[in-house]
Amino acid sequence: MAEADLDAVIRQTARAQTKAVMAAAKKRQAVWVARAAKAKDKDTKARLRHLAKSTILNATATAKRLQNSAENAADAYARAMKKAMDEPPPATESKKKSEQKSEQKSEKKPAKKKADA
Repeated sequence: MAEADLDAVIRQTARAQTKAVMAAAKKRQAVWVARAAKAKDKDTKARLRHLAKSTILNATATAKRLQNSAENAADAYARAMKKAMDEPPPATESKKKSEQKSEQKSEKKPAKKKADA
């Protein structure tokens, strides 16, 4: 996994999360369908079936949003890495410049404290 591209890992994780969301939604739908089967009056049965149907519809929409977000994040990461590869490396200061700066800092004297009278 150390050799894998991070954008591929993002996409893979999103697929796993999407599958988990849909599996949980199917379990919840089964609960609502079972309750609808046990219901005695017609209105309760219809309401519970509607809840089962709504559960799957909402979970599907949520899974799509999750997948789209992950795709956008993975694409953004891939673009950023491509841009970073195309940019030249930052110029580093020469040793002489850094030595001069350290000498200038050491030459400065600390401010004198005023004596209390």
